[in-house]
Amino acid sequence: MPPSPINIADEALIALENLADRATGLINPTLRLGVTGLSRAGKTVFISALIHNLLNGGRLPLLEAQRSGRIKSVRLEEQPDDAVPRFQYEDHIRALVEKRLWPDSTRAISELRLTIEYESASAWTRLLSAGKLSIDIVDYPGEWLMDLPLLDQDFRTFSEHAVTLARTGRRAPLGKKWLTLADGIAADAQADEMLARDLAVEFTAYLKACKEDKHSFSALAPGRFLMPGDLEGSPALTFAPLVNFPDGKQARGSLVAMMERRFEAYKTHVVKPFFKEHFARLDRQIVLADTLQALNRGPEALADLENALADVLGSFRPGTNSWLSTFFTRRIDKVLVAATKADHLHHESHDRLEALTRRIVERATDKIGRSGAAIDVIALASIRATREAVVSRDGETLPVIVGTPMLGEEINGEIFDGKRKTAIFPGDLPEKTDIYFRADDPERGAQELPHINIVRFRPPEIEETSGGIKLSLPHIRLDRALQFLIGDRLA
Repeated sequence: MPPSPINIADEALIALENLADRATGLINPTLRLGVTGLSRAGKTVFISALIHNLLNGGRLPLLEAQRSGRIKSVRLEEQPDDAVPRFQYEDHIRALVEKRLWPDSTRAISELRLTIEYESASAWTRLLSAGKLSIDIVDYPGEWLMDLPLLDQDFRTFSEHAVTLARTGRRAPLGKKWLTLADGIAADAQADEMLARDLAVEFTAYLKACKEDKHSFSALAPGRFLMPGDLEGSPALTFAPLVNFPDGKQARGSLVAMMERRFEAYKTHVVKPFFKEHFARLDRQIVLADTLQALNRGPEALADLENALADVLGSFRPGTNSWLSTFFTRRIDKVLVAATKADHLHHESHDRLEALTRRIVERATDKIGRSGAAIDVIALASIRATREAVVSRDGETLPVIVGTPMLGEEINGEIFDGKRKTAIFPGDLPEKTDIYFRADDPERGAQELPHINIVRFRPPEIEETSGGIKLSLPHIRLDRALQFLIGDRLA
């Protein structure tokens, strides 16, 4: 494996930026919280619900500072980074509360500052501190995070890994067209712009197919191929893994030399700036994952989610921060992995969803645990779109969830209009998780898996008090997530 492109000069620049951040933090204590997630996980909804509940005094009994009445006020403030787009909290809340629509997914980085004034639980700390904490919430696409492992790969390593993955299991038919084209090309052939474009187009189509809900694969790098933005059509995004590598040094002017140069340009101009300007400045991180979707797609999708999370968590700069070290280096000292959409299950399955997610990240947990970072796993619903009920059928009582399916949602052949509520039996997760991890016989394991009915429900109706004040957004375990991520900083 080649040395990482994050060199001594880069580290020195990061240290200077951290020093500036910490100097400012002496006057105004700040915590930078990174929020990301894999496809369909609900990053925008999580941030909106977090802010809304804190601003509106939501039900957060497990957030100790709120339960004990020590939080005096919470307000939004102007964000410190003028070059970073603002997270449009107000627009997202309007969509959720007034229109009852889920906001669009994250397409680029954004940021928002939330300031909490509180009374410390320690009399000594109250004498020394003003009791104020600013939380800079940094929202970024999970696809960008999937790119960080590329910093430690050369083009051959990247190609070999991508090709092996594309020839495995249910990915094989999705990548057939790209691999057939790549297989018929000699890597040491003359560089050809149109051929490079054709390869990039087919490779991108393969990644997009892997991301579709019916497949729900998670390990999808390079991430910017799925959301190119203003880089679309640039040479830095016009490359693809190759199959037939020549021995020895790559000849100048060859196709492989062109692809290798563009792969390095992608790392230099796309991945590295994100690492230096944003990722390396984070203090804490939450990673959201749609475990339920992977569960319904079977052991192969679960294994892919496990590999993606291992890559993601292995890219963090985890470790325990001392008072002095924080002035020059930054380590993510708390990482929370959250399985979202727990409201799609009856509460009896919430702990089982959490246990399954914990099992999925065990390998990555071992990697981070040795560094001293605290890591936890939780099942939550940032916004609870359903309520629980029971129905009797044929003398049997079934636990169900009740909600309003999205417009056009189909359940048992019935198309819903987005207005009428319905009750469904979501299915039960098994107490034992081994059935999901049968690497020796995945097909048999898939046949025996219980099916979870995943229905897209509209956001809930938010009631108003007699004074006309709207109540906070309902949730499942959002308070537990907040206590883990910021509770100690409000002590």
